[in-house]
Amino acid sequence: MSAGYASRVAAIAGGAPLLRVRGLDVALPPGADRAHAIRGLDLELSANEILCVVGESGSGKSMTASALMRLLPTGVKVVAGDIEFDGRDLLALDEAQMREVRGAQIAMVFQEPMTALNPLRTVGDQIGEMFRIHTDLDASAIEQKVLALLAEVRIPDPAASARAYPHELSGGQRQRAMIAMALALEPRMLIADEPTTALDVTTQAQILALIRDLQRRKGTAVLFITHDFGVVAEIADRVAVMQHGVLVEQGPVREVLESPRHPYTRQLIAAVPPLAPPPAREVGDAPALVVEQLTKVYRTGGFLGRGARETRALDDVSLMLPRGSTLGVVGESGSGKSTLARCIVRLLDPDAGRIRIGEVDLASMSRRELRSATQRVQMVFQDPFASLNPRRRAGDLVAQGPVAHGVPRARALAKARELFELVGLDPNAVDRYPHEFSGGQRQRIGLARALALEPEILVADEPVSALDVSVQAQVLKLLADLKSRLGLSMIFVTHDLRVAAQICDRVAVMQYGRVVETGPAAEVFTEPRHEYTRALIDAIPGRHWSERVAAEAALALQTLPSPKEAIDER
Repeated sequence: MSAGYASRVAAIAGGAPLLRVRGLDVALPPGADRAHAIRGLDLELSANEILCVVGESGSGKSMTASALMRLLPTGVKVVAGDIEFDGRDLLALDEAQMREVRGAQIAMVFQEPMTALNPLRTVGDQIGEMFRIHTDLDASAIEQKVLALLAEVRIPDPAASARAYPHELSGGQRQRAMIAMALALEPRMLIADEPTTALDVTTQAQILALIRDLQRRKGTAVLFITHDFGVVAEIADRVAVMQHGVLVEQGPVREVLESPRHPYTRQLIAAVPPLAPPPAREVGDAPALVVEQLTKVYRTGGFLGRGARETRALDDVSLMLPRGSTLGVVGESGSGKSTLARCIVRLLDPDAGRIRIGEVDLASMSRRELRSATQRVQMVFQDPFASLNPRRRAGDLVAQGPVAHGVPRARALAKARELFELVGLDPNAVDRYPHEFSGGQRQRIGLARALALEPEILVADEPVSALDVSVQAQVLKLLADLKSRLGLSMIFVTHDLRVAAQICDRVAVMQYGRVVETGPAAEVFTEPRHEYTRALIDAIPGRHWSERVAAEAALALQTLPSPKEAIDER
């Protein structure tokens, strides 16, 4: 342990806790899968400390944040325990008193800023509202405060960003705006609930560095909720591990990451994918799909086509997917990788270039001609909840493709049951609705729907980015197994290079709409040639820790009882 790290731990330990949680029980409504969201939670957080709360979906970590903010969902309530903040019992405050605490004393940054920010109001107006509600500052002073905050969180051109609406900012800029709003009143404690999950590695690294820098300069206590142990290694002072609403392990970050005591902690660490790819498979030269000089230009603004701003989302992209292989397409947000995926399945029309499957050029086909041709290539989407119609039963969603292509409904539904079993779901669950499934199960439904038309090629667009590490590992294993059993070829779009290393045979790295590097996964990740690829690899949170410790944990895990397969389905 370094002297700097040891002195920091000692300094934190020497002060009285700012937050003290004792014996907290949070009850779920009748009919839930368990009686309590949180059971017997004991937790402390000091000023100038970052405590990471880690666990899978359903572990109770986000419910802990909601309980601290007194923002629990309807029907969920605290039934026992104490929450003491700076000497005050938060559970004894009335709602008016609690409103004075929120924002001013305890602030929160949410996972998805697009749902937390009002799309109809400018970013500056929303940040300024914190001052209008809680202070007596005039409009001019508030404007200066807003600009200073946007500069502090390193948003370029604060004045223009303040006038912008949320959709006009990038994902990283929106998250910075949320942090600015949370820090507006200089709260003593910040709760960050999965604030970097949906961000690419370089933006994620910038947000983590920003939170750490602000916390050190202002002495803020930070409760950071995450499922990513790489993030924990990068930012935490201490770690608390939760499972099924129970705190199973906590301690200093190095102690927990390097010498985990609880089997569940060791299981989570072992599920972190290392950057080192597995041994390379033999991949043939026969192409399943060829993309040649593909171009896509987005035009925004202007009047009657004049003065419009052009963005070349795809700029002369060429690549080849060998038959039976997986080609990873990696890059930051805005690199063009999702646009490429959507052009390949013709959800978007390219402006130029060819997309060839055998002798068929999908890019030149009319919508009518595409009807039969696109059966050969199907897509698995990033967010299965958004891509699944909530008003239709899961079986109908899987069957709708074959029905649209002339298969009788009864036969299509029978095939849906077969596909449910193929992707590891209970065939009897075909009558349930999407909201009745877990995140991992919904992604399996999306996969079954894509397989219903018996495609030759799967295009998977960030299919595991919203899943926690253990569920992610199981979905990746399922994809690899299905690809092998069904003879599929796959294009796998991701911003997570560790995931790409585990599943991809070859990798194409995209930047600003261009492919800047391609090659076998082992070569690209161990000996990157392009400086942009090297920058992506360097930005992976906790990279050096995960390479060393995850491999050791995976070896140690072999001596433990195998976890139940159902762990990802709860």
